[in-house]
Amino acid sequence: MSRLRLSITMSLDGYVAGPAQSADDPLGVGGMELHEWFFPLKEFREMHGEHGGETNASSSVVDERRANIAATIMGRNMFGGGGGPWGEDPWRGWWGEDPPYHHPVFVLTHHARDPLEMKGGTTFHFVTDGIESALAQAKEAAEGQDIWLAGGASSVNQYLAAGLVDELDISVAPVIMAGGERLFEGLRHGALKLTQIRAVDAPGVTHIKYRVG
Repeated sequence: MSRLRLSITMSLDGYVAGPAQSADDPLGVGGMELHEWFFPLKEFREMHGEHGGETNASSSVVDERRANIAATIMGRNMFGGGGGPWGEDPWRGWWGEDPPYHHPVFVLTHHARDPLEMKGGTTFHFVTDGIESALAQAKEAAEGQDIWLAGGASSVNQYLAAGLVDELDISVAPVIMAGGERLFEGLRHGALKLTQIRAVDAPGVTHIKYRVG
């Protein structure tokens, strides 16, 4: 049975992106600092068709997160391209013509668009009828394997509030953002019952994994 698994990097004060996100600064002011633990890894380089890189305690966490994932859900802001209608020359994502997903990706949006088929098996599907519909389509595409809930904060918080997330794997970076897009924003007290199932201390980050329920 497919599970919806969140994995995301968060600052020590709870932000997953900085303020003033833009096409030139998609993670917002200071947002790149959150992921400095990830960029040097061999696993990161392999995902982007590169060689070399480090292996450390984060490597096994990244491999674990990628295992058994056959579909991804993300918000319009994470996919990018600004707000509003897509226009005559629509945005094709931040990742070039060979995105690192290699499976179907379901993008939450208010504006309809035909599926965007890319190299390497990635196809972006644009879902306009809500988070439940995106999850149902992702489960069908995953065929019993799991689904990655990738971000951003608004989309993640909607799924958390609706009780649709099965697992949270949060990488806490030793960064104070003091503004931006915050994880868990708007959730009521007691909305999530979490059981910690793993914690890994690694260079520049701590990875904490929870089961919901």
